Amino acid sequence: MAETLEIDKIAGALIDARALKTPLTLYPGPMPQTMAEAYAIQDAAIALDGRRIGGWKVGRIPDALVERFGENRLTGPIFDDEIFDGSAGSAPSMPVYSPGFAAAEAEVLLCFGEVGARDYDIDSVKDCIAQVRTGIEIASSPFPEINLHGPAVTASDYGNNKGLILGPAIPGWRDAELIRMPVEMFVDGQCVGAATMEAMLDGPFGSALFLIRTLRARGIAIPPGTWVSAGAITGIHEVKAGQTAHAVFNHDIRVNCSIRSI
Repeated sequence: MAETLEIDKIAGALIDARALKTPLTLYPGPMPQTMAEAYAIQDAAIALDGRRIGGWKVGRIPDALVERFGENRLTGPIFDDEIFDGSAGSAPSMPVYSPGFAAAEAEVLLCFGEVGARDYDIDSVKDCIAQVRTGIEIASSPFPEINLHGPAVTASDYGNNKGLILGPAIPGWRDAELIRMPVEMFVDGQCVGAATMEAMLDGPFGSALFLIRTLRARGIAIPPGTWVSAGAITGIHEVKAGQTAHAVFNHDIRVNCSIRSI
């Protein structure tokens, strides 16, 4: 599946489905079997798309698939025009593909400062983080089965991302035990998940390390101001047009949004 022509064909079909709001009943070509194939499709789609990337989502690869795919996380671009500020209590209206797949995820968001070329570890990576905020990632794809065929398929279609809401900043994040912060997610006012980041591998800063390594290997720059949506904390919660979603961090920091059909 490594043929350039096949990669470009799949990338073009995924881009067209998003642009034309056309549901995909089938994956548009041979499904990628490795993360290298997935990122080749993703890179081709980014080049065809042409929009500015404002951030990257990071998602977890299930434990049972880590050995096969050689990674425990995956990533996909978040375009600048799909990043919305919800820090002042507003509830951005977030578009999703309907029919298609759509979900809302409570996440901690890291904003890179100057990354440079230095090597980092889990502690020193904080040196290149300018701020940490609460947020919600909107996952959506015209392919309803995007999460049913493994992480390479998910990664190939922008990592199943369709937007990001920037919530309020987390004060004193450098000294806070972020990994133990309680987080709750609500859809239409009903709690659909509650957790801490203790189950998120090595936490949000581990996601930042993964992203730096992965983007460097792909030859992708990380300019200051790039956001990292560090991974679903309470789970992947499916939503549909007409619903509302909100996340509560540390009992009193709230991020809101509404869901609409594209």
